[in-house]
Amino acid sequence: MTTRTADEVRGRARQRVAELGVELDAQLPQVRDAMHKVLAGSIDELQGDGPILELLRVSIESNLETLVHIMRYDIPVEEVTSPAAAEEYARRLAQRGISSNALVRAYRLGQQTVLDWAFGQLARIEPDREIAFQAGQLFTQMTFRYVDSISEQVVIEYESERERWLANRNTVRAAMLTELIAGEKVELATAEAALGYRLRQYHLGVVVWSDAQSASGSDLQHLEKLVGKLAKALGATGRPLFMAQDRTTGWGWIPLGRSPVEIEVGDLSAAMDDVAPNLHAAVGSPGGSAPGFRDTHLEAIQARQVALVAETWVPRRLTSYTEPGVRTAAMLAWDLHQTRRLVEAKR
Repeated sequence: MTTRTADEVRGRARQRVAELGVELDAQLPQVRDAMHKVLAGSIDELQGDGPILELLRVSIESNLETLVHIMRYDIPVEEVTSPAAAEEYARRLAQRGISSNALVRAYRLGQQTVLDWAFGQLARIEPDREIAFQAGQLFTQMTFRYVDSISEQVVIEYESERERWLANRNTVRAAMLTELIAGEKVELATAEAALGYRLRQYHLGVVVWSDAQSASGSDLQHLEKLVGKLAKALGATGRPLFMAQDRTTGWGWIPLGRSPVEIEVGDLSAAMDDVAPNLHAAVGSPGGSAPGFRDTHLEAIQARQVALVAETWVPRRLTSYTEPGVRTAAMLAWDLHQTRRLVEAKR
């Protein structure tokens, strides 16, 4: 029986890994397709999106090609940068609002798929169990380092693109909202595309705000969730539109469908019961299409003004423009200077 040193076993194992690289290069289309099938079927966020699934295929292929180079030429993983196709795939996910979890999960699932392939190949080409075991360890360690390094790089690209995309989208949305609220004539299809919201229906305008002493980024998240909670209470026909105005205030529109509806203020009030006490909401009355989108928003703004003026006496969680007395109070609260002059003149 021939005695082998640890270095000899390790050297032979490294050779086997290099040979695996040659074999992976030869079988790349098959391994790519197998991996694509696993990922496409396992990540729900990708279902039905043809272009993103095709880009996923290209990203898988580019990662496998990079892995082949590492294996064949013993390139240190730390010196490898993420493939261009993988970065573009990350950017597309960011633009579609797909969670970065889907991006990282793809790498984990992909690693498992290529490990299964590699172990199957080692069992076929290496009869020596010790060398096969060592080669398997080396390959596993290499893929873990690769996934750790590359996934970190593409997540950074994802986050950068997400920030750019949101900033640009919010700029476009803000400009379109300004035109709609100003009553300017807009092309509905263009406006809907910019807002990501259907205008050809009835809406309920909402203004939400926090009276917390110190504002934080989480306040806006709570305000957006509050709009969603109100939408659910009304049986909204889709996802509400939310636009932050500052760190403590947000505007919202709740979609109510194509038919006129009656709003029960009691349903909205009940939805506020388990909301943090520092959060408040004001709503308008339902309005249809683009003019109604504007009108219900302006009513919500006026209802909020009533709530802020009345807060000195009776703090309100929810104020509706349709409540008795609120409409009149809104007219007076809208121009407090003129109201005070009117009161002074009557004395």
